[in-house]
Amino acid sequence: MNSIMYQKVEGSTPHVKSRVMVSNFAMKSEENLKELISIAFDITHELHVKAFWSLDLVGEKKLKLLVPYIDEFCEVLPKIKNDSSLRPATRIAMFLAKSNHRKNGINLSKEQEHILIEALIDRLIQDEKVASKAYAMKALFVLGKNTIGYMRS
Repeated sequence: MNSIMYQKVEGSTPHVKSRVMVSNFAMKSEENLKELISIAFDITHELHVKAFWSLDLVGEKKLKLLVPYIDEFCEVLPKIKNDSSLRPATRIAMFLAKSNHRKNGINLSKEQEHILIEALIDRLIQDEKVASKAYAMKALFVLGKNTIGYMRS
């Protein structure tokens, strides 16, 4: 039998109300969040797109909940090919970039920054939809400002 989290992802739609409901349910417990992430990061899973739709909202509302999964996210980001999951994944990368090295933010390792930068540049040069490219550009801009700031110090 499938878990409640699985059932919620399976029954979700692209509508904001549906995605908010799933993301709120995921944020209620670590087990729910872990399962949502597991589905999203398994790019061969039939529900991974739906899971990314809600994970995107988790990143927007409570990015710090995703910190334990940043390495896994960095590993899966370059492998995503589906346009419907690419937009929310790139948006999560933008949230990570904006939070990086901020006071009370998330501190990405140099390796994580490098992986994100490489994956985001790939998004720009590949034939992707505009939304993914826009989020990639915003993230690269922020990551570039951080890199230049460290080079000057």
